[in-house]
Formats: sequence, structure tokens, C-alpha cells
Amino acid sequence: MVKYFLGLSVLKSSWDQVFVAFWQRYPNPYSKHVLTEDILFREVTPDNRLISRRLLTKTNRVPRWTEKYLPSNMARSAYVIEDSIVDPQSRTLTTFTWNISHARYMAVEERCVYGVNPDNNSWTEIKREAWISSNLFGLSRALQEFGLARFKSSVTKTMKGFEFILAKMQGGTPSRTLAETAKEATDKVKETALAATEKAKDLASQAQKKQQYV
Repeated sequence: MVKYFLGLSVLKSSWDQVFVAFWQRYPNPYSKHVLTEDILFREVTPDNRLISRRLLTKTNRVPRWTEKYLPSNMARSAYVIEDSIVDPQSRTLTTFTWNISHARYMAVEERCVYGVNPDNNSWTEIKREAWISSNLFGLSRALQEFGLARFKSSVTKTMKGFEFILAKMQGGTPSRTLAETAKEATDKVKETALAATEKAKDLASQAQKKQQYV
């Protein structure tokens, strides 16, 4: 049995902008799991389509409950192949992505089509499909559920990463990341605590001085 995902997303930027951002989206604050990217192959076909193949290296987090069933020397990184076809005439960018590491335990295949949004030609629509499968006896269903949940989380990060890069390209101020917001809140708490400590010291000092004059 294979878990299937189908999703439709919209980026409020033109297809041309998204096409450029696609090649510039790493690194970004939401893609820390992507370690490296390498172009293996690229050519322009006679009908002016751009065909590329890239090798991505990503972190390979496995659920804690599976560690006793998987090899102890299992790498903490995984290799992913990404094929892409850019058709400037139809204004579509189609990607096919699949993992070549640990595919026996869990295989994730993804197909995305980036096209002009039919309701607003200044926006870009992304149709995303994914197939998650596992051949590990006794754990296949659980691994597929885990893979599907992780894939959905990854889609959210991918969209945030796109928005971040597009904002930078368009000269805007990218939305602050969760880490930045958390750091600001932590700093503010520290400042408040420090101010409260200093105030307490002042009050104690004043009280001590009063006792000396009594």
C-alpha cells in the first residue's frame, strides 16, 4: 500500500519570479535540512526546454521508535535526485524528486508542476503530488504514516522558504523566522529580569540606608 498526497498551493508572485527563485531558494532559514546541492546534468532541448538533474544532500531524521529496527550505522544524511523541466512556451516548471538513500526502508517520490494561476496571471500555482512507500516488513504502514506527516511539514517549510527568497528578490523585508522571533522574546525577558534585579537591589540599598539612620 502507498500513501498518496495531493496539494495545491499559490505564491503571490509571477511565474517568471518563481522560476528564478526556484534556483536560488537554497539556503534559506526554512531549509536547514538541505546540506548541499549539485548540478549533475543540464541541457537546452531543440524546442527550448531546459532539462536539469540535481543531487541534493539532506539530513535524514528517523523516528526514535525505529532506531532499534534499523542498522546502527545508518547514515544521518540522505541523497535525493531532482529532475526538472522548464517549458517557457507553456510557462510551466515540472519537477520530479525521489530519494536514492534508504529507499528500501522508505521511498518518497514527488511531482510538482509550477504554472500560471488561472484566476490571477500575476500569481503562480503549484500542484504537488507525492507517493510514500515502504517495504520494511512489519513497519511499512507506520513508516508510511511517519513519511506522510514529515512530507506535509516539509511542504509548509518549502512554501515559507519560497516566500522568504521572493521577498528578498523583490526588495522587501522577509518575514522574521520563528527562531528570530523567539530570540527577540528571550532577549526581552532577560532585559526585564535584569531591570527587576537592579530595581530590587536599589530598594534593598535604600531600605538598608534607612535602617542606618534610625
